[in-house]
Amino acid sequence: MISANPTKWQPSIRIALVIGLMVFLQSCVGVPASKPVESAASKALYLQHQQEIAAIQQFTLKGRIGVQSENKGFSGGLAWQHDNADDDISLFSPLGGQVASIKKTATQVTLMDDKGNSITEVDAETLTQKTLGWKLPLAGLADWALGRPTNSNALATTWDDEGLLTSLYQDGWEIEYQKYSIENGYNLPSKIALKNNKASLKLLIEKWSAIAN
Repeated sequence: MISANPTKWQPSIRIALVIGLMVFLQSCVGVPASKPVESAASKALYLQHQQEIAAIQQFTLKGRIGVQSENKGFSGGLAWQHDNADDDISLFSPLGGQVASIKKTATQVTLMDDKGNSITEVDAETLTQKTLGWKLPLAGLADWALGRPTNSNALATTWDDEGLLTSLYQDGWEIEYQKYSIENGYNLPSKIALKNNKASLKLLIEKWSAIAN
């Protein structure tokens, strides 16, 4: 494990990532999600859709992410490869240069900056809070990105008349699904807003690929 003092390289990451944050967050403001229709028919469609996406274990996505947390911000590009054991995430500045990578295994998560400095923690939330100043909820994000709850209890869910999840409250996060698109035969989210009492996160997914069970 390569370790480094995060204070030596945090500013370079933060300065590059904060550029364009407010513009990004403004661009993510969409129309409110459609009023949930919780009829027996829509519930059946919801359960059918959840069954269709339940077996997805790996995917690759590209898009943009914006975060605002306690006066700290991030805005830029995102490339994410996920399977049931590992995650490989690259973060890019608004100008397209890679500024950090996050690699998660079953036992640890490591963040490396563009200068090769790295730091390792046991989970992504602790790691990103320490190095970037905000928590990436990676433990649940793979499921939420696909439009499904995690295995833990969801306090509330709503869906539309097509059975697509429109809102979810789970693990302290309120998640709003603002837009879907058909990808590889699946109806998957393309615009998601997440917030808790300390942070708000916007995720725009521009391309899904390598979707597999």
